[in-house]
Amino acid sequence: MTAKVSDKHMRVARRIIQDMFAVKPGEVVALTADDGTDPEITRGFYEAAVEVDAKPLVLQFRKARNNGEAGMADWPAAAMEAALKHADVWIENNEAFTLYSSMWERVLEANERIRYNVLAGSSIDSLERVFCDFDISRMARIIEKIVALAKQAGRVRAKGASGTDVTFDLDPTHVIDFDSGDFSKKKFGTAPGYVNLVPKTGTMEGRIVFDMIMHADLSQGGTVEFEMRNGRITGYGGSHGHLLRDYVEGFDEENMRKISHMMIGLCAGVRDLSWEIVEDERIWGGIDFGFGHTSPLDMPPHGQIASSHFDGISTRATIWFDDVLILENGVFVHPDIKDDAEALLAEYEAERKA
Repeated sequence: MTAKVSDKHMRVARRIIQDMFAVKPGEVVALTADDGTDPEITRGFYEAAVEVDAKPLVLQFRKARNNGEAGMADWPAAAMEAALKHADVWIENNEAFTLYSSMWERVLEANERIRYNVLAGSSIDSLERVFCDFDISRMARIIEKIVALAKQAGRVRAKGASGTDVTFDLDPTHVIDFDSGDFSKKKFGTAPGYVNLVPKTGTMEGRIVFDMIMHADLSQGGTVEFEMRNGRITGYGGSHGHLLRDYVEGFDEENMRKISHMMIGLCAGVRDLSWEIVEDERIWGGIDFGFGHTSPLDMPPHGQIASSHFDGISTRATIWFDDVLILENGVFVHPDIKDDAEALLAEYEAERKA
């Protein structure tokens, strides 16, 4: 790890390793990477860990043919699992992610101290937009208020600017997950800037029209649409819908057709689609829908077991918790959230101009 690392790479690496994860001297920082990972990002994380006298460990391997459990045949899984069970921090920046695989589940269950985050091969520009230039404490206040409102609700309605309109019930036994950017304690973390809801099994009804989705390139136009009945995909539409039909139905697994979660995007630095999934899931005022595998951590006690997991985004959302309007056409309008949301955006813009 002797090659020079750019100022931008080091800025992002220090923000994540030193500020957000608050890595301490002597902690083991595991960095996983594959052929889709920018090696300079790995070097940046390595150097940022060395700067605080931590112990970086780089695990590099070939890119798997698929994500999650479907990738297990391609990874040196037993060796990886043995190492990761002894890490204090695990940053997963391999493009084909182990997230939700049986190996991943075992590591997070067995390692009582691990702080984990999945970046899934994100570019350095994307990481800078997602992780930098916002106030973690203000983000946390917004998230706390959304979570409190969600815990009081029994039903959610979500609409998107392109035609999404779904409803679903909430299950109080399912975990409401979130990330503000504070990864200093044991956590199954992902990039900051969201609140994640896991619908009650079998309750999602309606239509999802995606502006961006994994396994279909919509960057040049086109659409993918799902019809949802009883919490599962019952029809595929749009000009690119056949690509998702072929992908999902190729697994021949009922749980790959089922909704897993819906995330509300809160990342001040993500105002437009970038066509990078980790970033776009957090687009300000948008919603991300995930399908397939759901961890028992989120849907106790057994989860929703499937070979893989995929996500898609609807932008400029309108959301109600029961009859309470939270978000309207991508703008947070609830009186308990509005002022902090506007301030977070203003502070981000000021930081970027400084």
